[in-house]
Amino acid sequence: MKQNGAAESGWRGSREGWLEAGYHALIENGVEAVKILPLAKQLNLSRTSFYWFFQDREALLEALTDGWHEKTTVPLIRAATEYADSVAEAMLNVLACFLSDNFDARLEFALRSWALQDAGIAQKIEAADTARLAALRDMLMRWDHPQDAADIRARTIYLTQIGYISMRAHEDLAVRMSRIPTYVQIYTGTLPQPREMARFSARLLG
Repeated sequence: MKQNGAAESGWRGSREGWLEAGYHALIENGVEAVKILPLAKQLNLSRTSFYWFFQDREALLEALTDGWHEKTTVPLIRAATEYADSVAEAMLNVLACFLSDNFDARLEFALRSWALQDAGIAQKIEAADTARLAALRDMLMRWDHPQDAADIRARTIYLTQIGYISMRAHEDLAVRMSRIPTYVQIYTGTLPQPREMARFSARLLG
């Protein structure tokens, strides 16, 4: 059986349910754990019900990589183009994306680990890196940073944030928040104003 695009449910489960199970297998145990039979057992469904929603395992993996794009690259580029009153606030918009649930850091780590053994995924990572860096560079250029300087600053921003993810760095939120003004100054050359930090803190902490 092949998927027909319908949101079938009940004894077959649902496309969203299979995706959710695949997502958790991927972020918790890596791509080798994303296999039809173990997922079916986890969902208490028959193996054949999988094929109502996906043609094969590769189709599920492709859907998961599409989800990674939507949960990482899309929100980051959106944050880099979000309205701001200053370059410092523009930078805070980007940092808020990385620090919130808008950017799925666990999925990012899983894809980067997967890319170490899959050239196709490595190409997707490379394309994402290029698009994200361009968005950060363009953001800085809109605030009058020369192109070369904007490019270096963008790399400093991006490689630092991806480093946090790749190293699985666990930093107390209060400690990290206390470092944000200095990060912003390093990244943009400008310290954020107290009112900008207040908005940033409210956005993250509620």
